[in-house]
Amino acid sequence: MINRGTASLEARVYGELQDAILQGIFHSGEALTENALSERLGVSRTPVRGALSRLSEEGLVELVPNRGAVVIGITEEDIVDIYRIRMRLEGLASAMAAEKITEGDKRALIESVELAEFYGQKNDAEHIKELDTAFHKAIFRASGSRTLERILTDLHRNTKAYRRVSLTIPGRPEQSTAEHREILNAILRGDAAEADRLTSLHIEHALANMLVALRNATNET
Repeated sequence: MINRGTASLEARVYGELQDAILQGIFHSGEALTENALSERLGVSRTPVRGALSRLSEEGLVELVPNRGAVVIGITEEDIVDIYRIRMRLEGLASAMAAEKITEGDKRALIESVELAEFYGQKNDAEHIKELDTAFHKAIFRASGSRTLERILTDLHRNTKAYRRVSLTIPGRPEQSTAEHREILNAILRGDAAEADRLTSLHIEHALANMLVALRNATNET
């Protein structure tokens, strides 16, 4: 019989550890032991063990005898793969949104772009980063596909820290917002092919900027 309390606790520990790895709080090569994590999180070793097992299945950690779980995290190769997949799937989502968007989804998309343009005039990069996420999530919903929305939400979560890095390149926040405006206009026109093309190009640009930022950071260390 499943102990629902333990299962719920394991899910919480899993979520916290996953976020810490994806956000770079735990670095690649770092060893995570059950004892240290249980003390850090204030839980017993049982939910920690279960969470580490799930993270191992996802490829975020490797379970190594006598060392515990060693962080693998997301490599640059993983990021490139994810972005290439996003180009196809988010392009598809935009195309589907152009064909079936609701009035509520239209309002959400328009608001995210107009607010980003407003904060761009104030050079408020933090708000622009938040609205970047809001824009993409609105497209996922507007696609009308729960399956596509779930897959793309997971891909975004896995690269959250890296997507924000892309927007640190000078001029990229403004360029990104301008690209969002073009995508929005194509969706509102019902031009599925153009919405697909512009979205794929937008993600290609984001990947290029993100790789530049990561390599600049590496050269500075």
